[in-house]
Amino acid sequence: MRRRIAITGIGVLAPGGLGTKAFWELLTSGTTATRRISLFDATPFRSQIAAECDFDPVAEGLSAQEIRRMDRAVQFGVVAARQCLADAGLSPGELPPERVGVSVGSAVGATMSLDQEYNVVSDSGRDWLVDHRYASPHLYDYFVPGSFAAEVAWLVGAEGPAAVVSAGCTSGLDAIGYACDLLREGTVDVMIAGATDAPISPITVACFDAIKATSPRNDDPEHASRPFDRTRDGFVLGEGAAMLVLEDLERARRRGAHIYAEIVGFASRCNAYHMTGLRPDGREMAEAIRVALDEARLAPTDVDYINAHGSGTKQNDRHETAAFKRSLGQHAYQVPVSSIKSMIGHSLGAIGAIEVAASALAIEHNVVPPTANLHEADPECDLDYVPLTAREQQVDVVLSVGSGFGGFQSAIVLADPEAKALS
Repeated sequence: MRRRIAITGIGVLAPGGLGTKAFWELLTSGTTATRRISLFDATPFRSQIAAECDFDPVAEGLSAQEIRRMDRAVQFGVVAARQCLADAGLSPGELPPERVGVSVGSAVGATMSLDQEYNVVSDSGRDWLVDHRYASPHLYDYFVPGSFAAEVAWLVGAEGPAAVVSAGCTSGLDAIGYACDLLREGTVDVMIAGATDAPISPITVACFDAIKATSPRNDDPEHASRPFDRTRDGFVLGEGAAMLVLEDLERARRRGAHIYAEIVGFASRCNAYHMTGLRPDGREMAEAIRVALDEARLAPTDVDYINAHGSGTKQNDRHETAAFKRSLGQHAYQVPVSSIKSMIGHSLGAIGAIEVAASALAIEHNVVPPTANLHEADPECDLDYVPLTAREQQVDVVLSVGSGFGGFQSAIVLADPEAKALS
């Protein structure tokens, strides 16, 4: 019998408020957390805006040694893992350690620490031959993304599989999909899964400036992220983390756990086409959606809400709209679609996990978050994108999708375990 996978714990660190409650309140209010960059002097750059987390590691319980050792993204991941474990009513040590695993997604790893360390060892870029004597003793951990999974595993006492999944902006979805595979095959009983990224650094901003992927709307940062709007001009960089406790549904019921949602389908595809370009027909994303729905044994008409990638670039929003029409047919015009990146920016590898958390909360509360800043309809994006205001409605099945540089396309399906569509 196929094991069913439940989400029993959620931990979120996102711009606009730390913790799951603050995150959900921000989304449902339609408030944006995008602003001018404060983490460094961004005045030399084309895009000077981002969605930053107001994060104090000391207030979040990290020791001075942990703060020194961990990159900002790792700090996010560890704090979110603590949150999700507490939310699930679990504590480190009460589970057989060899039956607990960790799967962490990240697109850019320890970018902030690597940027800072290069600045130090090169004397602010002056020296071509860098001086290693000035490097942090923890530089190795910054170079090796596996340290992300190791830190979370140490925190929760997990001795099962521990892995980092890095597939660009689908990393969060893919890390959760991998965790579900391990649970279904019986390798583990509990997975701590999600993603974290803290990419708001000069090198990241410079890279996206070079390809003009980010919005230059520096005079109006609160309204710069405008997915599906006719006037959209690029995404707004973000940061954050979301970690989930995933476990066998029957096990969760036996222990009386609160169940947010069930993960019923996942699929990933690659377009094998272009590093940053997307075909306008959305074929590869549509295929991922089709396979994910097939795994869930659901029809397109069962989908109640689509949590879109919705980055706010011209090509992505057209590509995604085409993919929804191709995979869902006429139902694409009836189902509400929204992008939470309009409010919390695009945190690269982390955003997929954050969007899964939002999807589970949409099922929990029967509310569809809005797409903020959507004022002018784009004729090429002609679906119901839930502009400006959250919508109360029955949400039993959610489709969440991601699209990443490299041609990665992923889709995940969440459902209320008691939904009629699953019976």
